[in-house]
Amino acid sequence: QVHPVESGGGLVQAGGSLRLSCAASGRTFNNYAMGWFRQAPGKEREFVAAISWSGGSTSYADSVKGRFTISRDNAKNTVYLQMNSLKPEDTAVYYCAANAYIVAGSWTSDYWGQGTQVTVSS
Repeated sequence: QVHPVESGGGLVQAGGSLRLSCAASGRTFNNYAMGWFRQAPGKEREFVAAISWSGGSTSYADSVKGRFTISRDNAKNTVYLQMNSLKPEDTAVYYCAANAYIVAGSWTSDYWGQGTQVTVSS
């Protein structure tokens, strides 16, 4: 199993940047595609970005393309989400997920972190 733990959330003004980190315990981290999801108040959890086990392939939600970048360092068992040009609508709890995959056209995952709050003020 893999246990993701997120860090790096906080309060930022619109137009600012944040970098989220996710440290995942477990010797099989390098075998998993990793993902970031988010859930805003009153909304369902939604896919944000995913990266293949090697880091050679990435996928993004349309709402964050060109602003967010997902990356990983397998030597450190860590995945990152660099968020630039943040908007108030990016406000949400962000979840790191291990073993991310697509089912019926939607991204999901087997292992979830506890989440980290990101708040973007206008």
